[in-house]
Amino acid sequence: MKIYIQNMVCRRCIMAVQSELEKIGLHWTSIELGEVVLPGKVSGYQLKTLNDNLKKAGLELIDDKKSILVESVKTLIIKLVHNQDCQIKVNLSDYLTEITQHNYTYLSNIFSEVKGITIERFYLMHKIEKAKELLVYNELNLTEIADKLNYSSVAHLSNQFKKMTGLTPSHFKNLRHKKRFMLEDL
Repeated sequence: MKIYIQNMVCRRCIMAVQSELEKIGLHWTSIELGEVVLPGKVSGYQLKTLNDNLKKAGLELIDDKKSILVESVKTLIIKLVHNQDCQIKVNLSDYLTEITQHNYTYLSNIFSEVKGITIERFYLMHKIEKAKELLVYNELNLTEIADKLNYSSVAHLSNQFKKMTGLTPSHFKNLRHKKRFMLEDL
């Protein structure tokens, strides 16, 4: 049985889900961002208990097809930006279409309907948040960050960064209190 979970964005979310599954005695075959595969059936009571406990951690079970598809797109984008080097060989729409096996126009419409923002905006928000993280770590220069996040140039990254945050990357880097967002809040 496969269950889908909203707002799973990191390894800690996976650990939280594992912990809640263990508490109610459920075993799993696999846990990934956004989904858990269980080897057998789960009672309604167990699902309700799991959902109630997950809500305390900011997570939630989902079961309608639109929300599951949107979570799938969100998870793909989050993995692409935060868990890899953001280097895809095709554009985002082709990548999402290939992985989800859904037409991009359909994906885009459903995503906007459910999330209230476009896929592109969601993707850019995550890229800028990753850029902030890399600026805070101070291990890469702006050219390396632009390359890592698959920007065509430093100027392109700087322009998007300024448009999204109101600050230049250099100004952000020099701030004493750097404002970053939790991934689940994006």
